[in-house]
Amino acid sequence: MAPSRPSRRVLLQSGAALAALALAGGCSSDSSGSAGSSAGGTEGQPSPGGTAPAASPGAEGRAMPAEWSPHTRTFMAWPALEEVWGDQLPGVRQDIAALAQAVAGYEQVVLLARPDQADQARQACGSSVEVLELAVDDLWARDTGPTFVTGPQGLAGVDLNFNGWGGKQTHANDGQVARNLLDHYRITRIQAPITGEGGAIEVDGEGTLMATESSWVNDNRNPGRTRDQIEASLKELLGVEKVLWFKGVAGQDITDCHVDALARFAEPGTVVLHRPAADTPPDVWTTASAQALQVLQSATDANGRKLKIVDLPEPDLDQIQGAGKNFLATYINYYVCNGGVIVPRFGDKTADDRAAGILADLHPGRKVTQVGINHIAAGGGGIHCATQQQPALPGASPAPAPARPSGSASPSASV
Repeated sequence: MAPSRPSRRVLLQSGAALAALALAGGCSSDSSGSAGSSAGGTEGQPSPGGTAPAASPGAEGRAMPAEWSPHTRTFMAWPALEEVWGDQLPGVRQDIAALAQAVAGYEQVVLLARPDQADQARQACGSSVEVLELAVDDLWARDTGPTFVTGPQGLAGVDLNFNGWGGKQTHANDGQVARNLLDHYRITRIQAPITGEGGAIEVDGEGTLMATESSWVNDNRNPGRTRDQIEASLKELLGVEKVLWFKGVAGQDITDCHVDALARFAEPGTVVLHRPAADTPPDVWTTASAQALQVLQSATDANGRKLKIVDLPEPDLDQIQGAGKNFLATYINYYVCNGGVIVPRFGDKTADDRAAGILADLHPGRKVTQVGINHIAAGGGGIHCATQQQPALPGASPAPAPARPSGSASPSASV
């Protein structure tokens, strides 16, 4: 019997961690440079030290592409802090290196790493992964990096004012990752009027967004704001027309139940839903999945379509070596890249094979690569949490994957 899905990550309550948290607890991007509108910078050209032009939210015609749209590159980050990971840090870094290499089999990967850790990251990841020296605290590029939108003015990045998931973890550097990354590539920056994370957003590319109330309508991110106010901001920022809200779960994990661990679009009109094992005892997580199912069964998308729902069952924790109470045992946190789908491999062979088959069927024409991420999962995260795509502009050819060193695994192999 699989135990109920646990919290995402336990933060070490060491004096060092608490001191860092106290220092950075209110950290978010400031408002300098956020007013006004500007045409996009020269996309993909590193800044010589200047600041990416800022733009007002709601620039006409901008929208967030679906994840399965072509990418220019994937961003990831090298976990930096022993005070967060403790003795798990070497294993987590091993998983990040394997994940970066797997994604690099399909498209360019840029791994952000502190300058004093960059050589270590390069050695671990190999020549197929580009390492960019930029100050980070942790590995969650989905949440700390910008959320990209495209439109008539080109590419822009939405800075969602990352605040450590409501002040739960040190983020003095991570709170500035979106701004610094956009500055480096001279990409237009849009400072959001709300606070949130990329993992709290799931779009179909045709006007529909899914989100949990628990990770948005929460005083630890957006005090005093109603769901309607937050929804209006999301629509304006991301170019969506309809938001499907799930209740989620507040206060039980560090993310307050991000949607990317609950439900994902496989294509417009099709939603993949995390489902607990049939014999899982009822708890807040089984309730969240059931509530999301109820919403989806009665919902239509922005184009009026009824939704097809595909269950993605979790593995049996009893079959997973080293799985503890904080293990994020879900396959829903997968990543779609150019020509591929990167899927967790936990060690429950039956469930691993079943998930790979379901996702292969849902993404025809893409190869499935299974990656062992048990150290990351033991800390409560997954593949999607650790990656953030930069979409290619419409009409542009996506950048090819770097040449693989001789003797490396093919993209379709398990890693």
